[in-house]
Amino acid sequence: MKCFFPIFRFFRWLRFRKSKDAADLDRLQARIGHHFLDMRLLLLALKHRSYTYARGEHGTESNERLEFLGDSVLDLLVTEHLYRTFPDKREGALTQIRSLVVSKRVLAYKAMELQLGKYLRLNKSEAEAGGRMRTSILGDAYEALLGAMYLDGGLKPVRRFLKGELLDGVEQFASDEAFFNYKSALLEWTQGEGRGHPVYSVKSEQGPDHKKTFIVEVTIQGERFGSGIGKNKKSAEQMAAKETLSMLNVEI
Repeated sequence: MKCFFPIFRFFRWLRFRKSKDAADLDRLQARIGHHFLDMRLLLLALKHRSYTYARGEHGTESNERLEFLGDSVLDLLVTEHLYRTFPDKREGALTQIRSLVVSKRVLAYKAMELQLGKYLRLNKSEAEAGGRMRTSILGDAYEALLGAMYLDGGLKPVRRFLKGELLDGVEQFASDEAFFNYKSALLEWTQGEGRGHPVYSVKSEQGPDHKKTFIVEVTIQGERFGSGIGKNKKSAEQMAAKETLSMLNVEI
């Protein structure tokens, strides 16, 4: 009888654990608007490689293969949406917007909105190191989830999910200059015109080390064009590229 109660409590805890996991997965499926026919796909999408290695499983049993698939599915649906939404934008501008929409930073932000981190299977050390909030892990898991949805139900559930989560706000990336890469747009133009690479030069640095202001100038084939001011070299270069595009009357 002494052994019976601990064993009984263990199986009661196991049933509770399984019911809690099932409830968690139900909540996640409700959030994404898709209930999986094959739950193994959802579980696989949530398995980080640290979890599989800790359990002695093969690397293919993590979510990395689903991430690989989901990345392509995401690219396809975002590209289709941009093509239909912006009929007047050129290929280069569409490429710029797409690269921002599918960036790990944006995907991780969307994963945080889903609270995806709390559903991930990580090993103890990865979890304790803050893996549930790590941009790379969250972004990869988001893509793996898309891959799992695609295998389970085709493009339709993924398109429906992305429309509400990501695609409806895509105009923000087209209009908000904080998201636009003017340097890449300028480089694409100069290469297309056979004018080589723009050269960015720091003309001056002002202020104390902890609060500097940089002034950067752009030259193309030795000819001076725009200049920009920023709190760091990168932002100053962006503003210089933006001014140069304006001076050249380049549509982006």
